[in-house]
Order: sequence, then structure tokens, then C-alpha cells
Amino acid sequence: MRRVEIGLLYSRSGSYRLLSEACRAGALRAIGEVNADPDLGLRLVPVERDPGGEADAYAPLCAEILAAGARHVVGCITSLSRKEVIPTLERMGGILWYACPYEGFEASSQVVYTHACPNQHLVPLLRWAFPRFGRRAVLTGSNYIWGWEMNRVARGLIGEAGGEVLAERYLAMGDVDVGRMVAEIRATRPDFVLNNLVGASSHAFLEAMARLGREDPAFGPAHCPILSCNLTECELPALGAAAEGLISAGPYFRDGAGAGSSFEAAAHASVRFLAERLSRHPEAGLDDLLARPGGGLAIDPATHHATLPVLIAQVEDGVFRVRERWEAVPPDPYLARRDRLALPRPQLSVVAP
Repeated sequence: MRRVEIGLLYSRSGSYRLLSEACRAGALRAIGEVNADPDLGLRLVPVERDPGGEADAYAPLCAEILAAGARHVVGCITSLSRKEVIPTLERMGGILWYACPYEGFEASSQVVYTHACPNQHLVPLLRWAFPRFGRRAVLTGSNYIWGWEMNRVARGLIGEAGGEVLAERYLAMGDVDVGRMVAEIRATRPDFVLNNLVGASSHAFLEAMARLGREDPAFGPAHCPILSCNLTECELPALGAAAEGLISAGPYFRDGAGAGSSFEAAAHASVRFLAERLSRHPEAGLDDLLARPGGGLAIDPATHHATLPVLIAQVEDGVFRVRERWEAVPPDPYLARRDRLALPRPQLSVVAP
């Protein structure tokens, strides 16, 4: 049984703790499965560090993991933390397996992106929403890379579709003072709101919007839905009824048994993919590992991004119900495709009641 150290770099406290815990659970579940499978001949040994939600802690803790013998690190939630560790990975020869949706426009040789990029979440979400709700939007976001870039891309797509951005507002990470945002939404009366807030800020905003919808049905999900590309099942218990009607895009939503969210599923798939290839090709470099056939993921060797299904789902009675699905959408992290709103014909269409 060959011993292989594998890094885990997730914050178990801070404003995005729920997302981290979901990814960590998926990675640990996969490590347990690999270690119990005699055919793989591997014993994965976690080398874990907890940055505590502090951006400045990621790079030195990543260095500690690599110095302890791990070459591969499964970790990071925010784009800021991912960008913080890339220079360390480059210097020390490590690889990050990044299992979260992100804003695109990156293709690092030291990162494998196993969750969705914009043509696998934001583009299909807006394409689906425009004919159903309209093209007049308010954009919200946390005041860092994810919020800035997602709203920048959304502005372009809304403009291309002949729509209008009525307002664009940001909150610092962890800020829960959402009153002015909600007041502006009440004043501008958009067709939909794109929510790129993260963690506690997002929770406070959704709770405030749910109150507004109860006061005035014009702001309820039937007339002014909230759209998201990063909200999954792992946050529903914290939101309760405030999540009702929310529409989200992602590569996976739980249907009965299975992973608890797409964050958990992507981290699990990252570890399984890596272990299966290391079992057969222990000395192979990353590009060779990615090019090998088989396994549960198809990774583009040129960009290190995964081909993924795209699902649009809406929270109904506390559960995400899939409204539409596209199979095997190839990654386009730089949105280089000429018709950026073009997608294959959906494989499954479910009409909301």
C-alpha cells in the first residue's frame, strides 16, 4: 500500500464556513473510500491546515502543506484565497484542486478547476431567466473578485440581450447591513436580482428580500426572483424559509441519496480522479494525469477545467427542484465563444408549477 500525502486547505470558521465544510466533507469522504479500496493500492494521508477565513493565512499554510510532503492540495473557497496560493504552488511545485464555482478568466498551470466557470453557470442561468422574467436587473455582490467579475460579465450579457442594469451594489465580506440594497431594489423594481454576495452577507440579504416579498408580492419569487451561481444545499439549513423561490445554477443538485451539495460533490470527484490516476501512473506529471482516459471527470488539458452538466434549480418547499438541464457542457473560461448565450438543446426540461 503506497502512502500519498494530500493537502486539505479549508477554513472551518469565518463567513464562508458552510461552503468550506461542504468541500472538506466531500474530500474526506473520498479519502476514506480510496483507503478502503484495495484495488487502488493507495493510502491517502490528509495534511490539513485551517486558515480560519483569513486571506493572508492561505499562502503560508499552503507552503506548510507542501513542505510536509503533499504535492496535491484540495482547497480554497474564495477566488482571493485561490490567487493567494498560486505563487506558492508555482514556487514549490504543488497543484491545487479547486472545487468551487468561480468567475473565469484564469487558467493556471498549477490549478485544476473541477467546479463550474461562467459558461457553465452564469451564462446559462441568464439565458434561461431572460425570457421568463425579463432583462431589467439589479446586481449585488461581495466587494472582492467574485462579485466584481461576475457582475462585470453579467453587465455584458444583459447589454447584449438588450436589457438594463438598474443598479449595482457591493458589501464588504461579512457585512450584513443590507438595508440600502433592499431599499434600492424596492425603488427600482427590477425583473430579477443577481445575488453574488457570499456567506453571511448573502444570508442577511435573502432574509431581508424574503421580508420584502411578504410585504409586497411584486418582490416575491414569481415576479422578482433572486438568481445565484454559488448557493447550494449546504446553506439551505441556515436560510430556512428565506431561500424559498431562489433560483441557482450549478453542475449538481441533490436528488435523494448522494452528495450534500455541488461543493461536496466536486471536492469528492477531485480526490477520486486524482487517486485513480496516481494509482496507475504514480510518476506522471499533471498534464499526463489529466490526459489519461477514464474516471468520473473530463478535464480539458489546455485549460485544466472540467466538462460538466449544467442544471438550473429552484428552491421549492426547502429543496432544490431542477427546472432545466444541459449535459456535458465543455468549459469556456475566457468566454471566447462568439455567441456567448448559445448552449446545446437542454436534455431535460421541467416546467415550474
